[in-house]
This record gives sequence, structure tokens and C-alpha cells, in this order.
Amino acid sequence: MNFSEENLIGSKKLSSNNQIMYSVRKFFTSKLSSHENTRSLFSFIFKIFYSITGSSHVLPDFYILGGQKCGTTSMFMYLTRHPAILSPNAKDIRFFDKYFFKGINWYRINFPSKSRKSLLRKSFKHVLTGEGTERYFDHPHAPQRIKQVTPHAKFIILLRNPIERSYSHYKMISRRHAESLPFEKVIQEEDRIISLYQKMIDDPSYYSDIYFRHGYLHRGIYVDKIKHWMEVFPKEQFLIIQSEEFFREPSKIYNQVLDFLGVENFDLDQYEQFRKQDYSESKLLVDTRKKLVDYFKPHNQRLYEFLGRKFDWE
Repeated sequence: MNFSEENLIGSKKLSSNNQIMYSVRKFFTSKLSSHENTRSLFSFIFKIFYSITGSSHVLPDFYILGGQKCGTTSMFMYLTRHPAILSPNAKDIRFFDKYFFKGINWYRINFPSKSRKSLLRKSFKHVLTGEGTERYFDHPHAPQRIKQVTPHAKFIILLRNPIERSYSHYKMISRRHAESLPFEKVIQEEDRIISLYQKMIDDPSYYSDIYFRHGYLHRGIYVDKIKHWMEVFPKEQFLIIQSEEFFREPSKIYNQVLDFLGVENFDLDQYEQFRKQDYSESKLLVDTRKKLVDYFKPHNQRLYEFLGRKFDWE
């Protein structure tokens, strides 16, 4: 569908204003990080601000849940370029996993105002906003928390071959200098990672950055996470996408998502793959790949049976 230039400019302007507010907040937070008293004062003032103004902001209509390294950033960027979809302040807000204690008004302030959304409704039948914190997919308490806040939201889940996902995840963490051990070594510590996940299940106030940063294998066992989400929300609220198909045919999958969300079809000028990594210089060892094939095979089979759909990961 073709949209007028005026509609496109208006949508981008609303998104730009939201990003400016986020950038200002981020700038002052970083500058004041070494000044404890001043930072505390700034935090107190900001808390008053979002406590007063939070209710004037909308809540998300959809979430891109994950998994990590499955194309979630590309999908988020494509969706927020749609003229009827307003962008939040950031892709990864992490409210329902890490910052739930900050309260709902802190969360709301990350989204466009109700007046901005109403203004855009003069041009579009459906106007949406959403976010893309991929850690929600793995967090054991995120589904119930989201149910309390946005029970009718829709969810987009991208699933990539868990072997490729795990190695891409590892290479990303390594490039950030947060992982020094070889991949073959770190995947032997899976018991420790699982224990951290179990601790989050047992204690809703506990949050493990280590699990999300280094859960290379466990975060690729998709079926248990999907089952948990679908125990909280109806299956009709989910769209599950195979990442490899999304990478091959981004325009087709993009418009499939737009249909799922209920907004007009829209074609982008280009479908750039964001945060794509090239690790051709460091291939996964044959023996390691074989071990991972054996590791993920029963979990993938359970996934196929639960979804009634088989992915071409073998």
C-alpha cells in the first residue's frame, strides 16, 4: 500500500521526538554516573516526572520476544519504519525482566503519548507501538507480568537453528570482550547456567545477567519457553517465524507480520540485516557441531511435535 509523503513525515517526526527524550535522559544518566549525590537527585526528579506523566503514555500492542540472535533487531527496525507503527524509546526496554521493580509509569514513559497516537489515527485505521526485548522470551516470570499489563498484546517469536544461534551468541559476547574461553569450553558449563535459570524461577526478585549473557545452549531450547508462554496466553496471540525463512525472504515475512498485527501492508526500500555477524574466519569445529546436533535433536523434535510444524534445521 502506498502512503502519502505527509503521513510518512508525520510518523517519523513522532518517532523522532520520542527518541530525543530518551537520548536526553541517557545523556544525563551517563554524565552523572560518577556523581552519586547529583545522580540520586536527578533520579528522584525523573521519578516524580514519570509518576506524573506516565499515565499519559500508551502501552505496547505487540512484543518481539526473541530469541536472541534470531533476527529480532531487523524485525524491530522494519516494523518501526511502518508509518502506522510508532517506535518506543529503545528496542530493549527490559521492564518485564530486569526493571519490573521500577513500576508501570516508568515503563509507560518509554512509549509515545496517547495524544500522539490519537493524532496519527486521523491518517491510519490502526496505529500500533511495541517493543523488542528478546530476554522476555527466556525470563520465567515475564509472561505473567505482561499478562497483568497488556493481556491482549500480540507476540512475534523468531526461531533460528539453535546450533547457529548459540555460536552467533558466543561470537557476539566474545567480540564484546565478555568471554575469553573457547566455545568448546564454555558449553561444558551448562549445569551452572541451568542452576541460574532455576534460581530465577524460584525467586522472582532475582535476576541473572550471567544467564542471559552466557546461556548459549539453554537459550536455544525453545520448546519449554514457548509452552510456558502459551500456558499464559492463547496460541492465537503468537506468530512464530523461522529465522532462516525471514533472512531469505524478508519482504514476504515482514508483510506476514503486518497482517498478523492488523496494519496495512507496506514495502520498505531495502531490507538490511541488522547486527549481522561474519564469523567465517572461525568456523564451528566439526566434532563440536556433531555434539550440538545430538544435544538439540530431542529438544527440536519436541518443538516440532508441539507446534505441529517442522523446521529445516537438520
